[in-house]
Amino acid sequence: MMANISDLSRVALDSSRDSSGSGSSSRSLRVAESMKKKGETNPFRSALSSLSQVREGTTVKGNDELERNLVVVETIAFGQGLPPEAVSLLLDLALSLRAGSGTCSRVLKFLIPASVVPQEAIVRGVSWLCVGKMPVNAQVLFLRWVLTVFDLIDCKDHLRAIYGFIFSFVTEENLCPFICHLLYLLTMREHVQPYRVRKLLDVQAKMGRQPYLMQLLALYKVFRPELVSFSVPTRMRTGFKNHNSTWKAALTAVQRKNRAEVMADHSLTVEVKEKPTSRKRKLHHLDVPALSSAFDTNSERKVFRLQELQSFTELIQNIHNIELPAQMGSLLGSSLALHYLDCVQDESAFLRLNFWLGHSLQEEFLLCPADGSLSSLAEASQFLSIILSSQQFLQESFFSTESFLYKFLTVWDGSLLRTHFLDLLSHVPLMPSHYIKVLVFEPLMQLYFTSAVFFKCSVMECLNNMLVKWLTWHSVNALEDGLDISLNSNGTVTMTLSGFMDTIIELVRFVGRLAAEGLRLENCHVLLLSQTLTFYETVCDMFVKYGLPLVIMPPAGVFYPALLATDSLTVDRLGYIMYRYRENLTLAKKQEQQSEQTFHISRNTYQEFNQHLVAMVSCLWNSKSFLPGTGFEIDECLLTQTKVPEYGSRFDLVHHPAFFKYAIEFHQKFWPRRKRVDLASIKVGKYWNWYVEFLFSQGFDGLNDFIQVNTGHSSSSGSSSQGNGHHVNQR
Repeated sequence: MMANISDLSRVALDSSRDSSGSGSSSRSLRVAESMKKKGETNPFRSALSSLSQVREGTTVKGNDELERNLVVVETIAFGQGLPPEAVSLLLDLALSLRAGSGTCSRVLKFLIPASVVPQEAIVRGVSWLCVGKMPVNAQVLFLRWVLTVFDLIDCKDHLRAIYGFIFSFVTEENLCPFICHLLYLLTMREHVQPYRVRKLLDVQAKMGRQPYLMQLLALYKVFRPELVSFSVPTRMRTGFKNHNSTWKAALTAVQRKNRAEVMADHSLTVEVKEKPTSRKRKLHHLDVPALSSAFDTNSERKVFRLQELQSFTELIQNIHNIELPAQMGSLLGSSLALHYLDCVQDESAFLRLNFWLGHSLQEEFLLCPADGSLSSLAEASQFLSIILSSQQFLQESFFSTESFLYKFLTVWDGSLLRTHFLDLLSHVPLMPSHYIKVLVFEPLMQLYFTSAVFFKCSVMECLNNMLVKWLTWHSVNALEDGLDISLNSNGTVTMTLSGFMDTIIELVRFVGRLAAEGLRLENCHVLLLSQTLTFYETVCDMFVKYGLPLVIMPPAGVFYPALLATDSLTVDRLGYIMYRYRENLTLAKKQEQQSEQTFHISRNTYQEFNQHLVAMVSCLWNSKSFLPGTGFEIDECLLTQTKVPEYGSRFDLVHHPAFFKYAIEFHQKFWPRRKRVDLASIKVGKYWNWYVEFLFSQGFDGLNDFIQVNTGHSSSSGSSSQGNGHHVNQR
């Protein structure tokens, strides 16, 4: 733009020199005059030209021309954003203090770039910091602005070249949080030097263990672990706060308005679909940035930019020359970038990615209330879906997502984006049982008991998925000796097998309490009962399917509602679960007898299983429900008061509410001419076996396996079998 103004003056000067009365000279003069007038009619260009000519010592108070020019530029900045050359010009005007410190703060507050920010403008800004003329509040404002527009800086090579100048400001107490944040974004391995580590430790000794210092030291330790000897917490809270919500709102609004131009300026490619602009916005930055290089294309370093990758083959061929992007959050939008992240297992990359993700979730979601509009919910939904797909791709969660979830659970109403949050919750990794109890189970329990039955079903599904992931993780990653288990491929946190089993036990018992009380509150709702049995289908096979030496029986509040349920599918699934429990206990008992160094199944587990087994066989097969010795007795006086005849047989395979219609259908097929239905005749002789075979032909495979294993009944049986079930012997 300033080049255009210079060209305009040059054309006017040349034209005046050639004015000799000829037609061509007169025409040149008219063209120059026309161009000059055209330039003067552009208020923005005129205002920039005037501001570029402001000299040191210019009077600000009462200067109407300066005020008018600032208003013009400010209006354009908030409406359309400023072009790169305007950003450079205004930043130099502000930081040089040619128009005073008040104007400096005002200009910085409306310095909203439309596309990119020239790197050299930031370098000159740092040089103005070194001069020492700027007041502290102006220095802080400048650093906040740099952090806000960091992702828009065209390249970072020269900024990294002056890393030492920037680092020198860590001793300034007011600037230290922002300097640490900027250094965190710029740090490369070559920047981590012993004297800088010592300086940071000295500052920490003076200021205390501030989060921003700890974050920078954590990054230093990733690059040079031999230089940072002290222990850095694996899961520390976010060290860099967001103080720029208003700035970011204006910047986002401008960028969304000029989306096409911004994408063209950056020459970016992105795999995430863009969303239409929303007029009402509260969530300003819940989107995945596009891939952009951390270096300029003219850099002397031999690098291969991630956005240039077109195939997995290219990734493998260039994997040692790939440069991570300027904004680590952009990795979530590219499957090839995630492949790279998974292959190289770069701890610094995970640290940077978790920082970006934690900031987005914490500052832009948790602390930024949504207005409830469809656009805000759609944006948040898409953002969470991208996180979910990335975690599923990497087969592990981000610890910043976990930290966010633990905080969000305490304020969640259970309805906002329920599916997404429960899916994220199902991905949380293993942790000691006392932590999972406090961070997850207690807040989830409060929501569970105060929500509708459909939320209860969703919680049961979430906890089942969580258990499946933990068990699968154990079966794949546990060491052969079973003594030490690494919890995360990118960390050093470990858990003993005993600690792992304690966490599994805590989860299963927690679900047992939820399910039993939930079924009571919801009157044994069929959907809740179905989700509960799905969970116990996972629990019953923990030893055989996942190799975990643990067997936990369902509580009575789950077992008996399933046994006495009115739908046949529930009883059939219970039969399958009991059949698999028997298989697991039998194999565990066999291995326990053959091996010296082995686990031990609790005597109480065998007793619980045998009690459930006797109750189920007595109820369905022997027609001895509620009688003494059947596992669940009811006082005979109470049974007599019900005035139900032959109450002991009311829940066998013939009279059970779940199979009653099958018994009627069987009776009609064998005795079509009988006007009076006599179901007792089905239990006589060969008809009983025929009925059982007819029942199993309806697809009740779980019940079939249970009956055959525990009663000895088979299709070749010639008479009714009676028995108490084949117990699994205790130790």
